[in-house]
Amino acid sequence: METKVQGFDTDHPPDPKLISSCVHCGFCLSTCPSYRVLGTEMDSPRGRIYLMDQINKGEMPLSATSSQHFDSCLGCLACVSTCPSGVQYDQLISATRPQVERNYPRSWQDRVLRKLMFSLLPYPKRLRFLMAPMIPYQKLGLQKLIRSTGAFRKVFPRLASMESILPEIPISAFRDSLPALTPAQGEQRYRVGMILGCIQRLLFSGINEATVRVLTANGCEVVIPQSQGCCAALPHHQGQEEQAKEMARQMIDSFENSSVDFIIINAAGCGHTLKEYGHILQDDPNYRDKAKQFSSRVRDVQEFLHDVGLTTKLSPLTEQSLTVVYQDACHLLHGQKISLQPRRLLQKIPGLQLKEPVDAALCCGSAGVYNILQPEIGDELGQQKVTNLLNTGAELIASPNPGCGLQIRKHLEIQGKKIPIMHPMELLDYSIRGIKLGGAK
Repeated sequence: METKVQGFDTDHPPDPKLISSCVHCGFCLSTCPSYRVLGTEMDSPRGRIYLMDQINKGEMPLSATSSQHFDSCLGCLACVSTCPSGVQYDQLISATRPQVERNYPRSWQDRVLRKLMFSLLPYPKRLRFLMAPMIPYQKLGLQKLIRSTGAFRKVFPRLASMESILPEIPISAFRDSLPALTPAQGEQRYRVGMILGCIQRLLFSGINEATVRVLTANGCEVVIPQSQGCCAALPHHQGQEEQAKEMARQMIDSFENSSVDFIIINAAGCGHTLKEYGHILQDDPNYRDKAKQFSSRVRDVQEFLHDVGLTTKLSPLTEQSLTVVYQDACHLLHGQKISLQPRRLLQKIPGLQLKEPVDAALCCGSAGVYNILQPEIGDELGQQKVTNLLNTGAELIASPNPGCGLQIRKHLEIQGKKIPIMHPMELLDYSIRGIKLGGAK
């Protein structure tokens, strides 16, 4: 029998005024990835807005069915970019997710999985402990064996989806290699703080190191507070409200006495949440103003470098021209409205030719932990994204978000394709240092 509860509580339910701004025109349907895969009205933005309205009015209960329609949303915000009426769907879904988490009793399997993810993924120290046994698991061939049988996926599909995006664990995952202060090269133009991220600092520490080198080469002194933790993106996107607030406060405190001009982030999903701190902590009298001031200084690294300008010489990455396709991360493109800046930076590299994929604005299916919680939809979107990227004929994929990179790498392997994926900061770093692709140490 389906479990039903009365509806939303009085703690910031979806705003009726924002709901009423939707005229149900349907422009959002073609850009909504969940609607394109599932094809059902209630798995579209306007369908979910209708559900929010009905639950708000008490005309429909919060149930397994309605909760699943909210869960099917990737939170990619493509509908926000498309809507001709300016409907603030981002605020509506952001208000709805905590309501679902507080008021709908999920199954015990769902509770266990979510508890596992939210207790591990946003905590780098805990993740390091978990990653240690993964090295022999990978090196001894157990990973290939388990994946080849397909049994794990049949019995535990969502855990198998989590395992399927796991890359080879680098030794660098078990140490922090960046100092608290790195001086600018030449004349100092800015003093900037930098956020390391959770997955980024463990699995892709090279991206952070490249980012520091690019910033310092362009006249920035880089401050990295050692007390910083998770930015709160993962719990915030999944409605874990109290955990997100706690992490936002910690991040604000870690930069409080840093005296930086800007706070730099190189991961798209993190950047969107960091710019939302004023909203996340709107009810906290002790942090409300601090949060707004903090967010006002946050810049995506590509946004920042484009605005302040590069001051160092760039060299070709290959002897011949290099064709690159840039992959738009949703929370950069739709959430932060950053699209031209990374493309213009990449085009400054001599000999680099930029390709544009079909459906560039369509989500890759990663969406934080969506590809774990909704593996079937995530996989279909991942296959579409990789096919579109490959069809450009590009030799390299530039991706500005670690989750997107993991998703794309997984589906490249499924399709049997080998093409490198690099962060734009890595490409700029190589170009600044005069290193040819394939020659980095």
